[in-house]
Amino acid sequence: MESFTIMLSGGLFLSFLWIIINGLFYPAYPKPMKSAIPPLVSILVPMRDEERNVLQLIENFKKLTYSNLEFILLDDHSSDSTYSLAVDSTKKDSRFSILQGVPLKKGWAGKVHACYQLSHAANGDYLLFLDADARLKKNTIESMLPFFQNEKVGLVTGFPRFPVTSWLSKLVVPMQHFVIWLHLPLALANYSFYKPASAAHGAFMFFERSSYDFIEGHFSVKSSIVEDVHLARVMKEHGFQVKLINATPFVTCHMYETNKEVWNGFLKNIYIGIGKSPLMAMGLTLFYSLFYIAPLFLALLSPFYGVWFLVPLLLVWMQKLYIDLRTGQLAYLFLFMPISALAFLVILHASMWKSWRKQHYIWKGRAYK
Repeated sequence: MESFTIMLSGGLFLSFLWIIINGLFYPAYPKPMKSAIPPLVSILVPMRDEERNVLQLIENFKKLTYSNLEFILLDDHSSDSTYSLAVDSTKKDSRFSILQGVPLKKGWAGKVHACYQLSHAANGDYLLFLDADARLKKNTIESMLPFFQNEKVGLVTGFPRFPVTSWLSKLVVPMQHFVIWLHLPLALANYSFYKPASAAHGAFMFFERSSYDFIEGHFSVKSSIVEDVHLARVMKEHGFQVKLINATPFVTCHMYETNKEVWNGFLKNIYIGIGKSPLMAMGLTLFYSLFYIAPLFLALLSPFYGVWFLVPLLLVWMQKLYIDLRTGQLAYLFLFMPISALAFLVILHASMWKSWRKQHYIWKGRAYK
């Protein structure tokens, strides 16, 4: 048992070093651009049953400091008052257009279909697709545009800061950052065209317009539930660079507020996100069970076998705390990392089981396979 603990501690220490080194390959923010004629940026938001978000979203947009913006919001057949709230709160601002979506076409995923319509209504030189629960720091646009000074960059994306409220959101939502820092080689993601090393977050997808049009935009991933990652891969396939940034200083996403939303949201994405690979699911299960759940049980044995048995859990905490501090997360959540890993695996297996049984994933009243 002691030799196992020593080996586990060594593995966790090396993975901690990897996390620190890997994070160095997030691109630094370039200096803001100065242009006599600032390019038009279209901010595009698909909305379906977003009455709790729409007013705050619009107020956030009105505070942005970039001078050449248009805002296009599309109501995707909401069953609540999303559309009327959006219309009423933007009447006096000519920069806003509020659209009503056409019926969902066969073979399309709902959000992708809405984004496709938004892109056709947009006039901008750059297209920023946001989720309705995203909020931007007031100088976000002028801080992001310099990334496109490299003409090969077609997409800038990043995982936002996640304010969390419900107990399941506290356990699972911040794990998105952890997975990226630990598993994704950011050097390959940001400085190569290697498609498997791709990640993106649908709450913040900033495209250079001609690059987006060249790959046929959302049409190229029309049936995808994880369209963000698939768009990043299509970009690379066509020779455009994708910059995955640490977006937390500029973008906040109030993602999945209730426990039920957390469960259903991750349920529809997590197994599809690993390519519906049972082998990958089993590998992740073994990895997280060994490195991130077992240390909790070893720590419980420390009164009997010595303080050395606490070391693996301390290293797990150090990893999670480091990432949480770098991504603006609640600092105390690192204490729950073993439980977060367990919750992650439970949702993964539930998602895989649903796929095997050929059951639909349900999200906002629509069914997906």
